[in-house]
Amino acid sequence: MAQMRRTLKEELLNLPNMLTMARVLVIPVFILLTFYGDPVSSFWSALIYAGASITDVVDGWLARRKNLVTVVGKFLDPLADKLIVMAALVMLVRLGRVASGLVIVLLAREFIVTGLRTIAMAEGMVIAAGQGGKWKTALQLTAIISLLMHYTYDVNLLAFRLTVNFNKVGTWLLWFALVASVLSAAEYLRAFVALLGSKTRKGEAGGAAPPEPPTAGS
Repeated sequence: MAQMRRTLKEELLNLPNMLTMARVLVIPVFILLTFYGDPVSSFWSALIYAGASITDVVDGWLARRKNLVTVVGKFLDPLADKLIVMAALVMLVRLGRVASGLVIVLLAREFIVTGLRTIAMAEGMVIAAGQGGKWKTALQLTAIISLLMHYTYDVNLLAFRLTVNFNKVGTWLLWFALVASVLSAAEYLRAFVALLGSKTRKGEAGGAAPPEPPTAGS
């Protein structure tokens, strides 16, 4: 038992998992900043969300590169992602920056896909992330950061300057993310049904009784 506790402690304290836990621990600060909704707080909440998204990429890369992929990490990493996304979307609804119906569909999609992947893993199957899911993640990330910024800013792009209404940009991107979410959920569902059908056919083939030997006179 002591050895098991030491192993769990070592898993929790490796660098990728510490970065993942930092994403979870920063959520209350993120919520507090988002709560006020003024330009300064909105800027810092967007910055924290962007930083959390960067650590999501970094901790996964480190875990694979340093061979530090752990059971704890496999649980914590998607949990941390969903917690901060959920916190951001709920707070954006509170601030009136996002329609509640849009958020309900986005969160429902996450629960459905997570459920399908959990059932698949329990059956010894793996549903790989499709291109639609990657588009959804990129669009949703950019949309949430833009909606957190919310206000209109003058953006200096070296050669020229332009005025950007981040709320409008974020709203459009989130609608695109919604379309990608629904399409990728359908993609996951098709993959799940195909894998389940394949496993059922293999099970039936493996469990089929051998043919009886011919009887005399036949």
